[in-house]
Amino acid sequence: MTDASGASRMPREWVAAALRRERTRAGFSLSELAKRAGIAKSTLSQLEAATGNPGIETLWALAVALGVPFSVLVESPAPAVTVIRAGEGPTMHAENSSYAGTLLSPGPTGVRRDIYHGALEPGAPRESDAHIPGSVEHLVISTGRLLAGPRGETVELAPGDYMSYRGDVPHSYEALEPNTTFVMIMQHV
Repeated sequence: MTDASGASRMPREWVAAALRRERTRAGFSLSELAKRAGIAKSTLSQLEAATGNPGIETLWALAVALGVPFSVLVESPAPAVTVIRAGEGPTMHAENSSYAGTLLSPGPTGVRRDIYHGALEPGAPRESDAHIPGSVEHLVISTGRLLAGPRGETVELAPGDYMSYRGDVPHSYEALEPNTTFVMIMQHV
């Protein structure tokens, strides 16, 4: 969710509770998890206290360090029927590009897949580090044109095009036209 300024309105409490739960489950101290994720212990402490405002890169680093899908850190309790209107939903913004990803459906218990709606504008590409081992990304382009895929193997995609590639290697997305949007399914095997 974003407000009029474009800032994230995703409840910090969701992230805080998920980080505490997953860190405890993994048996990590604050110091150990911060070190594994390459972030400051004070940053992690703020996030767990629901006073920090994490970027997508920080949450991805924490998810990889914890060995969990990204959605585990940002999902809310789901009702029996879910409707997410365009422009709504927990949206995270990249720190170094115009990328915005909205979690549409976290993988339910026992299913390791998440569904996102992505939006990207021309300019700085969204560079993504490797996700947890066994991750596969599936993209379907809705509008615009996108250059995407593992580093050194990117492919230009247009509306209706589908692409699948390993997400456990560094990869990137670059909008080639304004208002580029896509659906991404993250599969964790």
